Amino acid sequence: MPDRVDFTDIYVDDEIVERVAETLRSTRYVKGDRVEAFEDRFASNCGTDHAVAVNSGTAAILLSLRAAGVGEGDDVFVPGHTFFATVSPVLELRANPVFVDVNPETYTIDTAALEAAVERSESPTAVVPVHLYGQLADVVEIQELADKYDLTVVEDACQAHFATRDGITAGTAGTAGAFSFYPSKNMTVAGDGGMIVTDDEAIAEQARRYRNHGRDDAGVHRELGLNYRLSDVAATVGIEQLDRVTAWNQRRAVAASRYDDHLGSHPSVTTPTVAEGANHVYHLYVVQVPEDHRDALREYLDDNGIDTGVHYPTPAHRHPAVTERVDPPTLPTTEALCDRIVSLPMHPRIDDESIDRVCEAVEAYFEVVA
Repeated sequence: MPDRVDFTDIYVDDEIVERVAETLRSTRYVKGDRVEAFEDRFASNCGTDHAVAVNSGTAAILLSLRAAGVGEGDDVFVPGHTFFATVSPVLELRANPVFVDVNPETYTIDTAALEAAVERSESPTAVVPVHLYGQLADVVEIQELADKYDLTVVEDACQAHFATRDGITAGTAGTAGAFSFYPSKNMTVAGDGGMIVTDDEAIAEQARRYRNHGRDDAGVHRELGLNYRLSDVAATVGIEQLDRVTAWNQRRAVAASRYDDHLGSHPSVTTPTVAEGANHVYHLYVVQVPEDHRDALREYLDDNGIDTGVHYPTPAHRHPAVTERVDPPTLPTTEALCDRIVSLPMHPRIDDESIDRVCEAVEAYFEVVA
């Protein structure tokens, strides 16, 4: 039963291995045509003018913010419920992360709370909405707020490859969008990698320089940059996976629907809410259970050979790397979620039998403790 998963088996098939072998035999491992081809295809699939491949999703967020001019002393609004990589680029740029609570149904940034935080700010500069677990934040309303308050929008789309909401594709509503290709994501590059998408030519060109030691096309280092390049080997995998990711996303949605059918009416389980107009791609399938049962349920499932996760047990604003620099706010929804959420098995090859077994184990646990 595929509850404990080797993601390499899912995402790298024999055809991809052969394409990688061809790239290796070419001996062009970096700064080659595979990266350019991956960028062109990714931009086309998103519907943006530019894509810039980098070596991680974190780098994609960092270079997007830096290319947009975010720097020391600027207030950057981020949700409290997210992976820390949303926040670390803000800290690296010596900007101020301003944490905002999330919508209790979609777990994405609460737009009313965002506007209130912007109005309190003395230097509002940017917002990084996170398309968490595979569902877009309310990008239409966020962009309206950005226009109203002159904010840069860098979408953290690292968990939402080609998800849509209100007809808008992840990463394309704001100034720039950042994607991750970490091995467990909806698509990957058999390692680590990231992508920036944007319609702003200046931001794209700036990001390209930053990823390559601040060097321009003439070989002159115009500004400080580091090595954030993606390899051609990784890009080769990415190109091939672009042909597969839509089918994988569809399979995830089918799996989520089966989970919903089993667990949606269970009195002790809250299944995911999909916003009106949203196409959720289910990077993760996250449910809520009563706080006093979360750890025991996970232990019970583990004893039955079923892996689970918690994404994320510590709110972003409560990590020591933040609290040593910023006084953490109180974010009631975020903090409650972190005590209640459980990620159930989700990947594109999970079969109906596996889903049924997971759901039956969840139901069995609550029958025992009821």
